[in-house]
Amino acid sequence: MKLSELKMLLAEDSEKDFRIVLPDGATVPVSFHVTEVGRIQKTFLDCGGKLRERVTCQLQVWVGEDYDHRIEVEKMASILEIAKPYLPDESIPVEIEYERNVISQYTIQGTEISDDSVVLQLAHKPTEFLTTEFCGLPAIPVKAQKSEYCCSHE
Repeated sequence: MKLSELKMLLAEDSEKDFRIVLPDGATVPVSFHVTEVGRIQKTFLDCGGKLRERVTCQLQVWVGEDYDHRIEVEKMASILEIAKPYLPDESIPVEIEYERNVISQYTIQGTEISDDSVVLQLAHKPTEFLTTEFCGLPAIPVKAQKSEYCCSHE
């Protein structure tokens, strides 16, 4: 989901609660806080030697012992508004960083709107093999990519 899409979604349902569902169907406890809104710029070389760059908006979600805390859609929208100077390009994808045993990054797979809440449905963020053609491999579907693929520069 792009930042512009998330902002539009939040603007349409400002009186509702804001919830997050993980890929396995578990929900992030309703007392979560959004502790960071970041513009993440990653500049890297792929295994074919090509320089690449990605920019994302990353929302860090944290759950503490503040069990009475509840974030509403309007509050989430205001958090993104405060971050606007750092996120001028609203076409960038939004990712969620959350710790449950390990810190993981998720993409937003979909949304569900109910009478009382806006729910983000997350998906695992896959790794990508960007240079299959350089390594002489057939294109690999994202879900099938494994870490055993490696290429040499010979």
